[in-house]
Amino acid sequence: MDFKNIVVYLLGLISSNAYDDLSFQKVASQSSSWYGGLHKASYAVDRNTTTWARILDIGRNSRSKTAWWKVDLGGVYSIYSINIIFKNYDGNEQRQRGRFAGFSLYVSNTYVSDTSDIKGSTLCYKDGPQLPPLNFTTTCAECGRYVTFYNERLDGLTYPTNYEVQNVYTELLEVIVQGAYTYGRNCDVPCPSNCKDNICHNDHGTCYGCKPGWTGLSCTITCRKGWYSDNCSQQCVGHCRDNSTCNHMTGHCDKGCAAGWTGIFCNKECADGTYGYDCVNNCSGHCLNGSHCNKQTGHCDRGCNLGYTGRDCRIECSPGYFGLDCIERCSGHCIYDERCDHVSGICPRGCIDGYIGRHCNISCQHGYYGRNCSLPCSPNCKTCRHTDGLCTCRAGWMGHNCSIECIQSYGENCQYPCSGQCINQTCDRFNGNCLCDGKYDSLRNCETTDVASSTLWIVAFFISILINIIFISTTLISRRKSFLKQKSETDKVNFSCRSGSITEQTVTTGDSSHYQDISVSQNENTYQTLHQQ
Repeated sequence: MDFKNIVVYLLGLISSNAYDDLSFQKVASQSSSWYGGLHKASYAVDRNTTTWARILDIGRNSRSKTAWWKVDLGGVYSIYSINIIFKNYDGNEQRQRGRFAGFSLYVSNTYVSDTSDIKGSTLCYKDGPQLPPLNFTTTCAECGRYVTFYNERLDGLTYPTNYEVQNVYTELLEVIVQGAYTYGRNCDVPCPSNCKDNICHNDHGTCYGCKPGWTGLSCTITCRKGWYSDNCSQQCVGHCRDNSTCNHMTGHCDKGCAAGWTGIFCNKECADGTYGYDCVNNCSGHCLNGSHCNKQTGHCDRGCNLGYTGRDCRIECSPGYFGLDCIERCSGHCIYDERCDHVSGICPRGCIDGYIGRHCNISCQHGYYGRNCSLPCSPNCKTCRHTDGLCTCRAGWMGHNCSIECIQSYGENCQYPCSGQCINQTCDRFNGNCLCDGKYDSLRNCETTDVASSTLWIVAFFISILINIIFISTTLISRRKSFLKQKSETDKVNFSCRSGSITEQTVTTGDSSHYQDISVSQNENTYQTLHQQ
């Protein structure tokens, strides 16, 4: 032990000479012992500054995550204070303080054997988040028989920056538990634990004054909620965790500070850029326009910088999105199918064929295509695809870029074959005009002429049929009339012959036949008249 620690140790002993050293050479134990029986637990209560207790390491990559050291005072005592001197090494004080940091002190009346028993006893002191001095003293106004030093380095927890989290050795040079005075006929009754300086009336044990946080004749009444210190004269001013009140004796927040606050009284806000319990968390750094995150929650209350989202702005925009609140969509035209920059939307290595611009969202202007729109389309294209230059061709041309003339075809993309009536089936590749039946037809397509000729022949055919029908009908009518006329003349001749006979008969018969002749003549005239009608 160096000279500095010896001096500090002696000063501690001098300042505590008004109280009993309750832990001197008492029975001590610890969670693990150093190899070969060295550095026993009892070395921390022998008051020999050349020996110390050492517990095997805890923390990351260590088998154990917790360490404890315990002393049995031999009876229930009124404890006033606990002084711990932690082992120091030249040039390594910061490391030793980092190992010492975060410890707790517990007091119990019953024997404790494991971590749950220890934490179930009375918490006298909890260190953090600042590193403790290697010579540490705290008031511990408790009654008990067992005093336990406890420390831990658990996986999954975030510890303050200067805490050592691996190879954490506990090395206790000395542990001094100071006790209170007693009173009564046999001086075997401890003074009330909250008497100031542990001094009480020798006969009836009333306190001459109370420790901070207590009141009443025997100092058994705690300060009302929200007050602390001597005569309960100080009001709590900090922001204790879970809205708890401060310690009625010290004004400290026993459960720690609420999120966003730090300091022993929890009255200091987290520094800019930090947040949470004990201010151990760092903001994302992506709050809008360099604003600071909320010191309680870590959220960016004013929003996120370009390219980030989430309440604390730690999440980059999803692929395909960028910009403020990640609502801008990337063009989708980045080369090699790369995602655009989540902040600016720029394509890192340029655009695919057919697009230009910082965001690759501008198509090539009419007449150009390809990488950076640097290739001109063929003049024979009617339309030209801006990505690969694929054309729909003007009349007379075909091919990918419309550079091939039509052969035995014509029109846009050479889609129409030349008429079979064209000589050698060769026609004008623009309009399809060709030599038709040995004569050049400059006005019409041969296929159109063939169609028209066919139509005319059909019309002529039907007209011919109609003429024939009319001719045949006229001929038949004429023949019928001739026939009827011949028949009429025949009937007249026959009638005349029949009339001659009758006449001759009349001459022979005399006057009686003359009436019949007249009748017959009348009948004949009547027949002729009907026939003419």
